[in-house]
Amino acid sequence: MIFRAVEDADLIARVRKGDVEAFNHLVSRWEKRVYNYLLRLTSNPEDSLDLSQDVFLKAYQNIRKLDDAARFGPWLFRIAHNEAFSLFRKRKPEADTDDPASAEREPAPGASPELTLSVNAALNRLTPEQREAVVLKVYQGFKFDEMSEILGCPVSTIKSRLYTALDLMKTELAPATPQARQRGIR
Repeated sequence: MIFRAVEDADLIARVRKGDVEAFNHLVSRWEKRVYNYLLRLTSNPEDSLDLSQDVFLKAYQNIRKLDDAARFGPWLFRIAHNEAFSLFRKRKPEADTDDPASAEREPAPGASPELTLSVNAALNRLTPEQREAVVLKVYQGFKFDEMSEILGCPVSTIKSRLYTALDLMKTELAPATPQARQRGIR
């Protein structure tokens, strides 16, 4: 991860000098992570793709405002967070919590389809703030200080959201674990 941050910092320096190809390299390194993050937040592949494009456009337009090139990841995800929640605010009156597109999320490697559907359903039952904490920590691997930067709130708040969400998911997913199914069969 440190090597990636150094390479990102070098690419950012080149972008600031007008090297568009360097920005294309940044996009190719980060696009899948940003898209998957947005997909887990929106549950809609088309919205996630549109938002991803908006995120990278804003990143390109504002890259000179990035104070610390080593913090590119959290900065980029803050833009993605803002874009997603801007979309949510626009659509609030027509919000639909049972979106069938949630089943299209990328499954965890080696996970059964049933478990993937159960996890996605449990994620959808969380508040948006809790879901985002889980996605940033579990799926994206951010540290708490980076999550604080992305979400613009204290680490203690993020930890509270995350641990509450994980407890809720654990309770909801308990029957879906193989051990629980075996106990039910015997």
